[in-house]
Amino acid sequence: MKKIITCIIAMLMINNIAAKGEQDVIQKQNPVMTSDKMTPEVLWSMGRLGSYSASPDGKKIVYQVTYYSVKQNKSHTILYVMNSDGSNSKQLTKSSKSESDAAWLNNNTIAFISGGEIWTMSIDGNNRKQLSNTDGSIEGFAFSPNGKKVLYIKSIPYYGSIRKNPDDLPKTTGMVIDDMNYRHWDHYVTSIPHPFVADVLADGTISKEAKDILDNEPYECPTAPFGGMEQLAWSNDSKTIAYTCRKKEGVEYAISTDTDIYLYDLSTGKTTNLCKPADYKEPKIDASKTMKSQSVNSEENLKNNPGYDTNPSFSPDGKYLAWLSMPRNGYESDRNRLCIYDLKKGTKTYVTESFDSNVDDFCWDKNSKTLYFIGVWHGQENMYKTDLTGNVVQLTDDWADFGSLQMMGDNVLAERHSFSAPADLYVIDVNSDKVTPKQITFENKHILDKLTLGGCDQRWCATTDGKKEMYWIILPPHFDKTKKYPTLLFCEGGPQSPVSQFWSYRWNMQIMAANGYVVIAPNRHGLPGFGQEWLEEISGDWTGQCMDDYLSAIDDAVDSLPYVDKDRLAAVGASFGGFSVYYLAGHHDKRFKCFIAHDGAFNLESMYTDTEEAWFSNWEYEDAYWNKDLSKNAKKTYENSPHKFIDKWDTPILCIHGEKDYRINANQGMGAFNAARIKGIPAQLLLFPDENHWVLKPQNGILWQRTFFSWLEKWLH
Repeated sequence: MKKIITCIIAMLMINNIAAKGEQDVIQKQNPVMTSDKMTPEVLWSMGRLGSYSASPDGKKIVYQVTYYSVKQNKSHTILYVMNSDGSNSKQLTKSSKSESDAAWLNNNTIAFISGGEIWTMSIDGNNRKQLSNTDGSIEGFAFSPNGKKVLYIKSIPYYGSIRKNPDDLPKTTGMVIDDMNYRHWDHYVTSIPHPFVADVLADGTISKEAKDILDNEPYECPTAPFGGMEQLAWSNDSKTIAYTCRKKEGVEYAISTDTDIYLYDLSTGKTTNLCKPADYKEPKIDASKTMKSQSVNSEENLKNNPGYDTNPSFSPDGKYLAWLSMPRNGYESDRNRLCIYDLKKGTKTYVTESFDSNVDDFCWDKNSKTLYFIGVWHGQENMYKTDLTGNVVQLTDDWADFGSLQMMGDNVLAERHSFSAPADLYVIDVNSDKVTPKQITFENKHILDKLTLGGCDQRWCATTDGKKEMYWIILPPHFDKTKKYPTLLFCEGGPQSPVSQFWSYRWNMQIMAANGYVVIAPNRHGLPGFGQEWLEEISGDWTGQCMDDYLSAIDDAVDSLPYVDKDRLAAVGASFGGFSVYYLAGHHDKRFKCFIAHDGAFNLESMYTDTEEAWFSNWEYEDAYWNKDLSKNAKKTYENSPHKFIDKWDTPILCIHGEKDYRINANQGMGAFNAARIKGIPAQLLLFPDENHWVLKPQNGILWQRTFFSWLEKWLH
């Protein structure tokens, strides 16, 4: 349930429907603007920067941008190439087909995906050549360092949970289901991704004969729903592949976050688990009891890495393998540490222990002694470095978020964004005395120059447990401190996702400000970037301190910020933020004039068994609701489910939900809306039959924004 930028890029690609003809090609847009105000149409006209790659010599960068057409309700992804200083940018994509996932074969040749196949072209966009022939099924790829082989991802049929239907019933839509994990995120699991290795032939094309390195193994790699090529890596000698996999099915899959890092030897076909000993036997797990106290998470077993282990990366000298590692099984928001595995000694070292937050992405320096990483602290996603002994040094201190990074010669190339700026590429000279990111792409400058954006500030306030919380304040454009403004309390999702300097194309702080609202965005208990103790105080206590923190922040804003109108307040949020809104609707003491909840949990007993990733409710609620000996936290959780406080609801509410949301099912939003209407409360339901936990289609996105602001206008003005 985390907001991870690579996940967002992946979902944009899923929605990447190519136009049918050259006349329909969606290109960079220059929207007609009648004012300096951000509108939904202006927001959707912006180019969205995706993956990028520096050439081996560090002199060129290839990157992708996705553009949307609201009229066509489609998107189109285009490749560009430029010099490493940002000069001489040139569009490479020339057709209506989307092109993506660009990588360098050498300093003069770029490989990419078009139509589900691997192609190459020269750096001027010419000499295009199709290399693979897989019926358009390739989802990602990486060539071996010696260029003789290619690793690619392709989905294969899977019948582990949903049975294959009889051949004589080809038109049946029924599904016979035998186990859990029959649907995930927004799709039914009738196929799973597998990694294949194929030879590169003398003419540069790819052999049709490919080896499935998980042959006869019914497990996905990379892991659904957001994993990509970052979960696999070639060794420097091209003899070994490291990959991420959760080798479980059914109930075991649904209740576990135990992914491991494996090494596959191409010459022998042998696979080695680097996280666990060869004779490892997983302790027995009770699926209806919290993982927190079970033996799988005992101190003795934690050395076997029972949590998430992902994203392996070999050091340039080939001596080490680094990856991201969470210690505990079942806890998707555990602290993500940077693990270094000595390939010769077989030992693991964690080199970010002094950083009391998550490592979200990392890369090796070419000296193989330093790693650069990004992580959130106090609402900002900055860049750090560590050595092999764990000496962590902060490099940047910006009111911004870095989303990803990679080496480019002696410098670091990174994506960066903020509340006030969508994603662009920056170069960071990590060897300078003063590290200052230099912006080298300006994808939306032609639009941003015409907009007046609101200001941003931060403030700390006291919490009811005697601590301090930080909240962001986003102000309307043309702000007048002598005026009173309607104010929105932004409730974050996750529940353990940071309120950092994110840029969203739905929950966009600037478009809320542009509509005349002050936004108060608290970093309540349960968010990363304030230490692990602060983060973990929410698990098992969804309606305790974190809810008090929301009210502390909005009360402090009312008392301390003279421009906040206490008589025109609203609470808005999605996912756990939507749950927060449903809960606050019964506990706000008439602070708010209206509510907006998107994809929020309303009935936690139903949510426990509705969600497809059972580990989430298992960890957060601590017990299945039917157990007789509920823990104190579990009992409190179910007793404080929002649906049990409908009798206290008295405020207009807008409920939004996607019917393909299998994380928090649409019955949750429908139930909240129905309850409000039965009780006679003004309510509205915005339902998307074709959207998941997010809203990805352009016209649906516009409708979302219009409905959102129409509701606020009705009740706050």
